[in-house]
Order: sequence, then C-alpha cells, then structure tokens
Amino acid sequence: MISFSKIIGLLLFTLFCQQATSQSLDSYKWETMNCTGEPVARHEAAFIEVGGKFYLMGGRRIQEVSIFNPATNTWTSGAKPPIELHHFQGFSYKRKIYIIGAHTGPYPHETPVGEAYIYDPVKDSWEKGFSMPENRLRASTTANIFKNKLYISGGIIDGHWDGHVNWLDVYDFKTGKWEVLQDAPRPRDHATSVICKDKLYVLGGRVSSGKIKKVFELTIPEVDVYDFKTGKWSTLEKPVPTQRAGCTSICIGDKILFTGGENVDQLNAHNEVEVLDTKTGTWSTLPSLIQGRHGTQLIWYKKKLYIASGCGQRGGNPELKSIERFSSSLQK
Repeated sequence: MISFSKIIGLLLFTLFCQQATSQSLDSYKWETMNCTGEPVARHEAAFIEVGGKFYLMGGRRIQEVSIFNPATNTWTSGAKPPIELHHFQGFSYKRKIYIIGAHTGPYPHETPVGEAYIYDPVKDSWEKGFSMPENRLRASTTANIFKNKLYISGGIIDGHWDGHVNWLDVYDFKTGKWEVLQDAPRPRDHATSVICKDKLYVLGGRVSSGKIKKVFELTIPEVDVYDFKTGKWSTLEKPVPTQRAGCTSICIGDKILFTGGENVDQLNAHNEVEVLDTKTGTWSTLPSLIQGRHGTQLIWYKKKLYIASGCGQRGGNPELKSIERFSSSLQK
C-alpha cells in the first residue's frame, strides 16, 4: 500500500506541476529568427513538425516544400506537390504529412480537391491517398487526428463564393471508411481547430460570401466544442476576443493559444495572441506576434512556439518569409 506521506508527496508534486504549467509562459517573448537560407514565401499553407524538422508546404501556386531545422536554424528545399494545394489545415500521422480538405485553382471559385495528398519527409516524395466522399466534398476545412481517426470540420464548396457547410466527418485510418457525425452548430470556413484533452475546439473563421460581396465581413465569434465521449456539440459562453479568419491555434496543457488571421476591420493581418483556458472558459492574452500574419500554422516543439510565412495583410499580399519563435530567456 502507498503510505500517507507518499500520497501527500504526490499531491504536492502534482500541484507544483500545475503551477509550473500555468506560469511556464510568463518569461516568454517573441523574436524574429536569423536563419541560413529562407523559405518560399506563401500563405494558406501548412507548417508541420515531423521528426524534429518543420515542413512549410502548400499555398497558392505549386511550390516546393520548405524544410526548417530548428537545431541549426537552417532552411532547405523539398519536393513540389503534384498539384496546387491551398486553404487547408495540415497534420501529421505516422511520420507523414497529410493535406486534405484543400482548394486548388484561382480566386474566387477555387475547386475542392477530392483526394488526400501525402508527403513523406524521409523519401521527400508525394503520393495520392484516400478520397473524401463525393457528396461531402469541400475545402477550407479544419483537420485533426484523435485516436487514429481524422476529423474534418466545416468548409466551403465553392471557393470564396458560396456553399458554406457545418459538416463534421470522421475517417478511420484502420478501416479506411468515412462516417458522418453530428453537424456543428454553425458553418464556417477559414477557421482553425485543435484537440485539447477529449474535445475538439473550433475557433475563428467566417462564411466567405463573394456571392453577396462579403468575403471578409462575416467572421464568427463563437467557439464550438465537440465532445468525443458524448458525440455532441456545444458552444462556449465566451467568444473569441478578436474575431478573425485564416487564424491558427494550438493546445498547450489545458490552454489553447489562438493567433494570426484577417478581418474587415483592419488592413494588417492580426498579431494578437489570445489564450483560452479550457478549464474555466476564460480568455487572457500573451505578447503579440512581431509580424501579424494569416494563412499558416503554429508549432510547439521542445517548449518553444514557432510560426512562419503567411500573409502580412488582409487578402493575398505581401506573402512572408520570416519565422518567429516564442521562447523563454531561461532556455538555452
């Protein structure tokens, strides 16, 4: 049996860890990194870590993969994808990077891509993978992995024009089958989603409505949450503090960091870093990005946060080549 003193010790240790986690970002600050080489400037792209290296891929035009080594702060080049792929949320699964729920083609009637495109970092090669169900085809979705299953949320059928959906679908990698799940409370595209504990959080985004000449205006404040245990959606009481689309998020402990994006209220891309405490449902802030940007993703690696590329203003220009790191002065 465990002694009373050991139980007290474990409780104190747990309390210490919780306090350390809650305070772990207090000494952090953003810096623009000096690197050897540079990435291809792009936005509406993915930024994914696999095997200790970061892969910047996709975006408008057919562009090579830009590979960042955080151990040497060096950029190198990888293979180009077979087709143009943009407006997607990239993810890694079993050390490969997947693009699904993407657009191809020009604004404003971009075309949804029906298949997954898979990049193998070891072989530096691309292959075509499984297909989305034809009657659920759309792009500008969010995508996350939970227990060997892929969850695709939201999206738009016709580029930036029309056809917004609130669909949620799951793909089982083991069986190769799709399943339709309960619709989200509202449609959205250009959103971000992240898994924190046993829940899927969908934040930001908009309904891009070129048909009624409101591409940037209709941003979405609510945070919708899908509970994997119950299979049900709910909506948080407190919305995102800064409404935006083309944003990105990441879960660290019990906190979701939400940043980047664009909206109709300002020309410059957003740099605010807002933090959702998933335990309390409350929001706080961290130091802002040095350069506001939209259309990219965050990477949390070895207790440091990275963001690269993206677009510095609302719309498509200027595309960026910079990379920022959020780290503590106490780290080496």
